[in-house]
Amino acid sequence: MTTWAIAANGLRKSYGDKTVLDGVDLHVAAGSVFALLGPNGAGKTTAVKILSTLISADGGRAQVGGHDLATGAQAVRAAIGVTGQFSAVDGLITGEENMLLMADLHHLPRSEGRRVAAELLERFDLTEAAHKPASTYSGGMKRRLDIAMTLVGDPRIIFLDEPTTGLDPRSRHTMWQIIRELVTGGVTVFLTTQYLEEADELADRIAVLNDGKIAAEGTAEELKRLIPGGHIRLRFTDPAAYRAAAAALGEAAPDDDALTLQLPSDGSQRELRSILDWLDSTGVEADELTVHTPDLDDVFFALTGDARIPHQTDQTSQPNDINEPAQPTQATQSKENAR
Repeated sequence: MTTWAIAANGLRKSYGDKTVLDGVDLHVAAGSVFALLGPNGAGKTTAVKILSTLISADGGRAQVGGHDLATGAQAVRAAIGVTGQFSAVDGLITGEENMLLMADLHHLPRSEGRRVAAELLERFDLTEAAHKPASTYSGGMKRRLDIAMTLVGDPRIIFLDEPTTGLDPRSRHTMWQIIRELVTGGVTVFLTTQYLEEADELADRIAVLNDGKIAAEGTAEELKRLIPGGHIRLRFTDPAAYRAAAAALGEAAPDDDALTLQLPSDGSQRELRSILDWLDSTGVEADELTVHTPDLDDVFFALTGDARIPHQTDQTSQPNDINEPAQPTQATQSKENAR
């Protein structure tokens, strides 16, 4: 397990008679983005809380940063940073004061704390707002400050629990760029999200969590290949050309009203070339050719049944996993680190 930035085997957690995690295995390579995808109540936040030492698992074992959660919790805390679903920014003080508070909690000398705070505020484009109360910040600015606070201790592993929930599209894309830059710098990011596009854009590997179990894991492309339903669609405006193509392509599903033919396909270049070569050789001309391959929406719905998650435009906050206590604040986590 020590070859992974994060490794967990058989994690279990229940609240009363509700099983939230039911034998979960997770392996995250150093310097990568790992996305844990799932609907509300699937167990995503519970997994983050266990791996960041905020709560204990009922069963299984895990290592984070090479340290065992059961025997080296303090070493784990020193290696990680955590940004929860809800901002831990104190709105009554300025952005700079929030940063300096974190520096104090990490026991940084005053001069070093001011240097680190200034560098991170500049890095996250918050210098101009540094002396304003954080309550005046936009949602995107608060989220950037939240992550900047997480980085004060220079963690090599960061847990981001639904970091873009409630953000507008521009702020969400800004957050994606920040995450990419962190990984470029060698940081490992464990990301939970309900946004399919977010996982597709950012993650090196994705695990789909459903009913407390890992339903599937792999790269985005590997997961998409698990789901059948890919096809090539040919549309015609000439009824004669449509009938000729339908007669020749017996395996195609016809739509006489729309003058379209749908051919099963994995979307590969080889299959597409074969169709184009056939059209050229027979002199049949389709007016439109489109390729559909399963996307993460298809994967999600196939693996989670009737579960639903917000589309990318949904900007409402979502609750934690069922029956969980509230997410601790950033300062609470930092106090744990400082003990």
